[in-house]
Amino acid sequence: MYQDKLWTMRQYAGYTSAHESNKRYHDLLQNGVMGLSIAFDLPTQIGYDSDHNMSEGEVGKVGVPICHLSDMEVLLKDIPLDKISTSMTINATAPILLAFYIAIAEKNNIPLSKISGTIQNDILKEYIARGTYIFPPKPSMKLITDIFEFCDSNMPKWNTISISGYHIREAGSTVEQELGFTFSNAIAYVQSAIDNGLDPNKFGQQISFFFNSHNGFIEEISKFRAARVLWASIMKKRFEVSNKKALMCRFHTQTGGSTLTASQIDNNIVRTTIQAMSAILGGTQSLHTNSKDEAISLPTNESATLALRTQQLIAYESGLEKYPDPFGGSYVIEEMTENIIQKSKKIIDHIDSIGGAVLAIEDGYIQEEINKSAYDFQKEVDSNKKIIVGVNKFIDTSNEEPNLLKIDPNQVSKQIRNLKNIKESRNNDQVKNNLEKLKNSAKLNKNLMPTIINCVKNDCTLGEISDALRGIYGEHKSF
Repeated sequence: MYQDKLWTMRQYAGYTSAHESNKRYHDLLQNGVMGLSIAFDLPTQIGYDSDHNMSEGEVGKVGVPICHLSDMEVLLKDIPLDKISTSMTINATAPILLAFYIAIAEKNNIPLSKISGTIQNDILKEYIARGTYIFPPKPSMKLITDIFEFCDSNMPKWNTISISGYHIREAGSTVEQELGFTFSNAIAYVQSAIDNGLDPNKFGQQISFFFNSHNGFIEEISKFRAARVLWASIMKKRFEVSNKKALMCRFHTQTGGSTLTASQIDNNIVRTTIQAMSAILGGTQSLHTNSKDEAISLPTNESATLALRTQQLIAYESGLEKYPDPFGGSYVIEEMTENIIQKSKKIIDHIDSIGGAVLAIEDGYIQEEINKSAYDFQKEVDSNKKIIVGVNKFIDTSNEEPNLLKIDPNQVSKQIRNLKNIKESRNNDQVKNNLEKLKNSAKLNKNLMPTIINCVKNDCTLGEISDALRGIYGEHKSF
């Protein structure tokens, strides 16, 4: 459990500009955060620069805009990358953001072998639940495997993927679907890497997961226990993995964003505490606790600090860290754990029978199953069978306005202006040549990580790199 080392306390953050986000990171580190967790804005997530017309109105809204190497340099200013673990929640543009991170580490003379962290890099759940994809599934899977291969050779401490059940659950899935669909996606990633000549005993050590924690206290503890059994069984029986570290289901947990309510936001502090306790009692390696105001805005500095204090109070005052799997042996927990294992296995077996996760996504099967579960949940809320305090029971009619974070439009304008200045003053012939090399590498099916790293070091922007790959791979169209 956590007697020798507590779970890593992360607080997901990023907004307005690289400068403002850097200030928030330093505040969080001073308040006891153990690792950074970077949130990127939507244009960054789907491969558009801040000055693109598609980015209008979204720059800096739900995360930090990162378009150029200089943005990443400002974002990470005075943060020791060889001492701080960084998690980056990015998927479609994961190779580009990782390339920015690598370039900054090298600029600061930090060996790649010493930097640690995680890149989400889980594109399949984007087609299922989030929608921030760019390319079709097959080239997207190729980019993921490129990251696996590059990190396998150069970045032994870097977790190459964080396979996410979080967003599947946020979209409305059940507990069993969260595990079943997540592990089916994981099976596809592992098989793709094996097909490209990688050893699961080696790269399997750097696979991690990202799960949700909702309000069902006992159910969530059981889910985390079930996850470890399921993943060890999959790696051992399906992929013949013998390395014990590669059998481990190492996971980060975030409390349930979709459980937060816009009304009576102080209630969300209690919800988050219950959910954090489930994750800790279930043995999470890393945890983010949501802030009370996240149903209506990005968190203020005060509410983000309070969310962090929630973890610290549990860690240092509850005594829970002394007891590994403290509910193990409870007949309720054991029975529920076994039921979740069996129901999740049935889901995995069914997805296998229809050709695996990629085909199940392309056919819309997984999306439709989640939609059905979400509809059933909403019917229970609407009929008052499911009580949500402050929403359909114990409603407060007062109209007191909470203090919310406001995005500074001047910072957004500055971000766009700086980017335009960079594009005008750089060597654009050099940029064009590097983008052509990237296109040629993509056509030849080479590992693109070295070429992308070279692009970012030579002033190519995130949007330009994404556009170059759009020209080769095309774009995915949803149903």
